[in-house]
Parts: sequence; structure tokens; C-alpha cells
Amino acid sequence: MKDIFKNDYVKTALLLLIIIISVFAFWFGLRAALATEFPLCGVASGSMIPTLQVGDLIIVQGVPNASNIEAAPNDASEPSDIIVFYNPQKGFRDPNDLIVHRAINKTSKDGKLYFKTQGDANPGPDRQEVPEDYVVGKVVFFRIPLVGFITFLMRTPAAILVVLPPLILLVIDWIPFFKKQDES
Repeated sequence: MKDIFKNDYVKTALLLLIIIISVFAFWFGLRAALATEFPLCGVASGSMIPTLQVGDLIIVQGVPNASNIEAAPNDASEPSDIIVFYNPQKGFRDPNDLIVHRAINKTSKDGKLYFKTQGDANPGPDRQEVPEDYVVGKVVFFRIPLVGFITFLMRTPAAILVVLPPLILLVIDWIPFFKKQDES
């Protein structure tokens, strides 16, 4: 039994298993810590330029009480919160159609909060108000340039199937290679 752990391929497989478990633990830990289903999002459009660029990775924190979201017009002295929300025009919650815009106004109707939003680069506010239950969270840290493109790639199962196998083969090939160089 001890000999099995001396095999480079077994060691590589165990390391790969540890890496996969660590990634899942990190992801679910981040979701729990930030209290949102989508703690990391990529910026998909230029509607928030110059504040956010296309491809930026943003960190999103859930908002258990929507009244804590600061909303103010774009010309206010203090900028309001940037929120991430499902597209209210779709009528359903599609995780592939999240929008990142600034909250410029909030109103209460029938005991529910609604947000008027606008992208920093857009000339006017969005057409539809965002109901509080469509809000995923607010941006707490932003502008990790270009890393957000990875989130777009990993949204599709086909991309995962294209990216993951070469990555696994690379890890399997490299670790025994480095191990044999160290021994000589």
C-alpha cells in the first residue's frame, strides 16, 4: 500500500483532487462570506466606463436589507452604490444576464423597494426600475482588469470542457517532469 503513494501519477492525481476540492471550497466559502450567489462577476459592457471597464472582475456582496443601498443622482457629491441585478426586462432571473449599474434613485411601492439605475457612460437612466428582489448585491471592490473575461468563458459547459482537459493534462505532465528533474 505504501508503494502506491510513491507513484508519480498517483501523487499527481491526489494533488489534482486537492486543487479541485480547494477551488470548490474557495467558491462556496466566498459565496457564504459575501452572502450572494454571484460573489465574482465580470463586466460585460462599457456602460460603466470610466468607473468599470469591459472585462474587469468585480467583487459583489449580498445586501440582506435593500434599504442599505445608497442611491443618488450622478451629479451628487458622493457617488451612490453600484449594484448587480437581474435584467428586469426579461421577467425571469437569468444568471447569464446580470447588469452592473449605479443606483440613482430608490422608491417604495406596496412595501417593496425599487431602484432607478444608470450606467456611468449612459446618457440617461435605464427604462425599467429594478425591484429589490432582483438585486444580487452591491459592488464592494472593483477593477481587477481583464480577469472578468474568465468568468464569461467559464459560463458555458462547452468552454469548461475545452479548458479543463488541457489544464489537467498539463498538470499531470508537469509534476512528474519536475519531480524527475529534482531527483537527478
